[in-house]
Amino acid sequence: MGAEEASTALQAPPETTSENVEALLDAARYDDMDDVKSLEASGVPLDSKDDQGRTALHMAAANGHADIVEYLISRGVGLNSPNEEKNTPLHWACLNGHVEVVKKLIMAGANVSVLNSHERTPMDEAVSRGKLEVMDAINEAVAIVELRSAMFP
Repeated sequence: MGAEEASTALQAPPETTSENVEALLDAARYDDMDDVKSLEASGVPLDSKDDQGRTALHMAAANGHADIVEYLISRGVGLNSPNEEKNTPLHWACLNGHVEVVKKLIMAGANVSVLNSHERTPMDEAVSRGKLEVMDAINEAVAIVELRSAMFP
């Protein structure tokens, strides 16, 4: 192998395997920031999806891990990435009552109007579970986003 081939081989990212995608999703699910960062550093894309279309952001949002959510947002992951059932991370945060995560996602630009495969928005999911505090958080965050847009077009 020549110097040019060796250089190219060193720059190639590792193959994204189902095992390292699962490791990333588990790290996000169980609030393990060190593993999330380590897997990212080893070349695992933070937007990787498992066989059900779930991302690390889905897992962190579903489990209320605001620090992981914030980190993933800061790294530019897709906020509105749907899983197999067309649920976004915001749908899952709303279903599970994670107010802080709901606010972070909306403030970062998550779409509050997207429909899942059951034709429900994130707000509909919160209503279906009686999550009053989530409904309030959605309304508050949307109002702030709209106010910012009006003040700073």
